[in-house]
Amino acid sequence: MLTTLTETVDRFAHSPLLHTIGGKSMPSRDGAVQDIYDPSTGAVLTSVAIGAAIEVDMAVAAAEAAFPAWARSSPVERAVVLHRIADTLEKHATDLIQIESLDVGKAIVNSESFDIPFGVACIRYFAELVQHTPMDTPLALPNIDARTHRAPYGVCGFIFPWNFPFDLLMWNIVPALAAGNTVVIKPSSLTPLSTLFVAKLARDAGLPDGVMNVVVGGGAVGRAICGHPSVKRMSFTGSTEVGKEIGEICGKNLIPVKLELGGKGAAVVFDDADLDATATQLAGAITFNTGQVCCTATRWLFQEGVHDALVAKVIAVLKATRLGPALDRDTQMGPLTSKVHYDRVLAHLAKGKAQGAEALLEGKEAHPAGFERGYYMTPSLMTGAPENVCCSEEIFGPSAFVLKFKNENEAVRLVNSLSYGLANSVWSADLSRANRVAEQLVAGNNWINAHNVFAYGLPYRAINLSGLGGGVNSPDTLLDYLRPFTIARPLA
Repeated sequence: MLTTLTETVDRFAHSPLLHTIGGKSMPSRDGAVQDIYDPSTGAVLTSVAIGAAIEVDMAVAAAEAAFPAWARSSPVERAVVLHRIADTLEKHATDLIQIESLDVGKAIVNSESFDIPFGVACIRYFAELVQHTPMDTPLALPNIDARTHRAPYGVCGFIFPWNFPFDLLMWNIVPALAAGNTVVIKPSSLTPLSTLFVAKLARDAGLPDGVMNVVVGGGAVGRAICGHPSVKRMSFTGSTEVGKEIGEICGKNLIPVKLELGGKGAAVVFDDADLDATATQLAGAITFNTGQVCCTATRWLFQEGVHDALVAKVIAVLKATRLGPALDRDTQMGPLTSKVHYDRVLAHLAKGKAQGAEALLEGKEAHPAGFERGYYMTPSLMTGAPENVCCSEEIFGPSAFVLKFKNENEAVRLVNSLSYGLANSVWSADLSRANRVAEQLVAGNNWINAHNVFAYGLPYRAINLSGLGGGVNSPDTLLDYLRPFTIARPLA
């Protein structure tokens, strides 16, 4: 059954969307706008203002002006504001759930069970954490009274992709705000709705004007933010290719940058794993958010003794997955988020087959009745040589590539053969073996008998071509947005 939009969502989602600068909704100076499409129907949903360097200058100026007062406020005072924002978001949870699903195309049951509640919990976590994080650490030195002091950086810039706009917004800007920084955000111009809605709710909840600024746009806006001389720290989530460009821009200005980039996660399944549970979870890994998840498992390594049986089980689960529009509560997998990405995924699969990959389960266009213009495709499972493009490069869609291995050493070699380093998983009833293998896999995150494990307090990191500069969701994240320096006094 299709969900009926609330009055608030219907009005917000179908009204022209503007930037948020200095606490005000503002159009672009040149009047530039871009259509926003509903992935479920392929129809125009609304339009959004598209900014340029001048809007970035205005946003950074507003953030600079707001910084001194926000930084001077105590951790407790900032926590009070953050909790009020969380209260307000919870009151509008139904609206946020609908906005996120409508804009991204993700199944509403996923937005309801994960995206929105987990994102709001982020605010509570850092609001509490900042109150118990010491800003001073004494240094035990002879004849010197010394300490390390931590202070906010100033204006922090953020660039986000289109797959998890709400959660990525929360995971990144909330620790920065808790630490006393002000922020300038560029959401994806494909999926800006939840970011702009949160900016409005944050103002309503008492966040001072200029502390949170949002400029929607393309690459020009992103480059203007990370190259701005008044931006003191940057964070980017997105593709490895764009991450390299942003790292280069930040490097020229010696601005610290956090990069959370692409991945090609592996799931290593040994012959003593619970095959039914593993098949269900792996199928869920590539159908959740229609496979548009950077850390998900898309290389499946099955030990030869269970390979055939596990392939059959996971194909059965994938075939039973119900495709449908985002707002249908029976939908298990919605459409891809944009027509451009939809075409890219299908082209990637075709390229893999041209290189010799075999489709164990064909990924193809599929349109639920009444939604023939939406961006739907079926899940796919491929196999072939490890060098195949579908095994070696991130597809970012509902597809996995399966390989067979004999022993631990071969599995570790295959996993570590790529230059990504985001997330892997090991599946085995033998926890000693699972831990031994996990310790050898080169990634920021290695999970056991599960994939995509997130919890506040559990660091989430990246290395190699998957990123650098810290992670999210843990005390380390808060410290990322606090600038350490020493204060010392010689003793007579």
